[in-house]
Amino acid sequence: MGKFILVTGGARSGKSKFAQDLAGKLSKTVLFVATAEALDDEMKARIEKHRKNRPETWRTLEAPVEIGMKVQEHAGKSHIIIVDCMTLLLNNIFNYGCREDKIDAKLIEKKLNAEIKDLLACIKKLDAIFIIVTNEVGMGIVPDNPQGRLYRDLLGTMNQKLAAEAAEVYLLVAGLPVTVK
Repeated sequence: MGKFILVTGGARSGKSKFAQDLAGKLSKTVLFVATAEALDDEMKARIEKHRKNRPETWRTLEAPVEIGMKVQEHAGKSHIIIVDCMTLLLNNIFNYGCREDKIDAKLIEKKLNAEIKDLLACIKKLDAIFIIVTNEVGMGIVPDNPQGRLYRDLLGTMNQKLAAEAAEVYLLVAGLPVTVK
């Protein structure tokens, strides 16, 4: 049965660096699960920058959705599995459940809950340490539109579910980790 560490914080708080540094201290056999999709030039540049910051010996699995299933297929003998990040996973689910001004909140929530359930089952099944990165978005203003509020609410609920199951939780503030659990 695997161990699970949750790393959360705001944008550019140092979450990914902390997760990667922690993984590097624990093992050299790392699978990095990237949820980002390169849908525009700016995102392509961000992904490339992140890729260059990872050790070349780490394997990368691109999994914008269906993380649990894909990790089980590709984990191999990885001792550490980093999922970076759940925030973009929710964004990917949103992209499938939103069309222009119409939001299918029930579909988005159903898909997100299935993702969380499958990922937690994967963690329990594999003998690896999972380090899962997510953003903390509920500390700012209330979004001025229904889609923004739904996104914030679902991410907050997801983070609570993940934190409840995690063995350790860290909140990154200005690059500094604060132990939450």
